[in-house]
Amino acid sequence: MKAMIINEYGESSVFAKEEIAIPSLKSGEALIKIGASSVNTVDTMIRKMGKDLPLSPDAPAILGMDFAGTIESISGDVTGFSVGDEVYGCVGGLAELPGTLAEYVAADVKLIAKKPKNITMKEAAAIPLVGITAYEGLVRAGITAGQRVLVHGGSGGVGHIALQLAKHFGANVYSTGGGEKQLALIEELGATPINYKTETVEDYVQKHTNGNGFDIVYDSVGGGNLINSFNAATLNGHIATTVSLCELDLTLAHFKGLSLHVVFMLIPMLHDHKREEHGKILQHIAEIVEGGGLQVVLDEQSFSLEDAGKAHARLESGQAIGKVVVVNE
Repeated sequence: MKAMIINEYGESSVFAKEEIAIPSLKSGEALIKIGASSVNTVDTMIRKMGKDLPLSPDAPAILGMDFAGTIESISGDVTGFSVGDEVYGCVGGLAELPGTLAEYVAADVKLIAKKPKNITMKEAAAIPLVGITAYEGLVRAGITAGQRVLVHGGSGGVGHIALQLAKHFGANVYSTGGGEKQLALIEELGATPINYKTETVEDYVQKHTNGNGFDIVYDSVGGGNLINSFNAATLNGHIATTVSLCELDLTLAHFKGLSLHVVFMLIPMLHDHKREEHGKILQHIAEIVEGGGLQVVLDEQSFSLEDAGKAHARLESGQAIGKVVVVNE
């Protein structure tokens, strides 16, 4: 099969197309012909940082975590899936798990679900990592109908899914963005847009919550922005974040009684820990998509498997709006 291999870590030009053997199946796995895969920030971090990042695979390696595709064969102990099923998931591209920038992948069926019937392979491939991340953060924060939810970075990969899921769960959703296109997308997806460049945290907390603060803040920006999240949250509120590799003064969080939920969705893959939870989340997301409660935003540029390096460069450019997807042709 064709695969995009990195023999060394570095810039986006390190990808090389090679012919390698189709993977053989282990217990609990399905062989999937990949229709499309998507690029996530963590993929670019692995490619650049290599073994300086503990979760990186040894080179030569196949990167890529997300996919959508069709099952070609299954191991004898697999139930719930059949040959010909169209499925999607986040299954590899780190540690000992080969990735999805290839024609085929052998995937643990606990990590996959049947893809939403009403969207394309390209759209489905864009969902798994960001969808699971958004879902997990909101659920761990205890989201309920009627709450006020603020999503930082609502036009980004995780953010645009998080604000739609929050709306699906019945919340009143607000989201920050920094440009006209971003703010327009946030509004199109059903949230109240907030321009963080022209409005202070104090201004929009007063405007939208009468100064009380938001029940849940989903911070997909993280880092230093967590201080803004602490300021925006109500007393005993909840913060969910995907970026907490930083040092922060937690004094404000202490005096407001805030709960901080760190979302690191790669744990099930890295540690073989409750992998079936990812399959269940993807199944629920598929139902939401089929019910019209979630749409996927794709970047205007599309890439073939051979253009994997260009896809990485596009994401790193900061010019993409929506998910960057690689389509197998």
